[in-house]
Amino acid sequence: MKTVNARGVVFGEGRPKIMTSLCGSDAAGMIEQAQFAKTLPVDVLEWRIDFLDEAYDVDSIVDCGRKLRAAVGEDTPILMTFRTAKEGGEKSVEPEAYANINIALAESGIVDLIDVEAFTGDDVVERIISAAHAAGVFVIASNHDFEKTPPKEEIVSRLCKMQDQGADILKIALMPQCRADVLTLMDATRDMFENHTEHPLITMSMGGMGVVSRLAGESYGSAATFGAAAQASAPGQVGIADLAQVLDIVHAGL
Repeated sequence: MKTVNARGVVFGEGRPKIMTSLCGSDAAGMIEQAQFAKTLPVDVLEWRIDFLDEAYDVDSIVDCGRKLRAAVGEDTPILMTFRTAKEGGEKSVEPEAYANINIALAESGIVDLIDVEAFTGDDVVERIISAAHAAGVFVIASNHDFEKTPPKEEIVSRLCKMQDQGADILKIALMPQCRADVLTLMDATRDMFENHTEHPLITMSMGGMGVVSRLAGESYGSAATFGAAAQASAPGQVGIADLAQVLDIVHAGL
């Protein structure tokens, strides 16, 4: 497994890493949530740009990021994410603006990882990933479907596409319509982990029905999960204290 080391937090080895989202509308809100999150067993802070009032203003975003980095210190990895409305986020954004925001933050020296939606457009994704890697920033390629869970073969195909794009970590989050859908996601992750990639995976089945995928991910190859601190950023997220306890139990058992 190719590991990803972000400020000493290593994806791809050990217990799955716990990530939590900061969803404030301005720097003060983000910092307040970050300071609370740092009292919990969190490994990575996800900075959700799409929640910002000034989400389209690159200079304002960078200024907010500098304040956030100063508040959390140099030991905490920050993942920057502009989750678009088409994949469950707060705001719509044109591909060119999306690329500019991601590249500016990657080159700012503030963040350690950026989330790039894999189906934004091949040229745009390639440009963002190339710029991020040139700046020494890791890329999580992602795909989210809040409506359904596709067949196993399609899940594996999407993850393979992310790998082909050059991402460092491959992420997919899907909504189950039945219990079998949760098993489909878990088996697709196992297949990807065992047969198709050496990159760390982050996979989850959303909603209450999919909670088991957030808790037992290590059993089938998922290297990280998201937990709720101040507020959940997706349906089915578990409180971080409880999540950490369960992850520790599963890891010890394995």
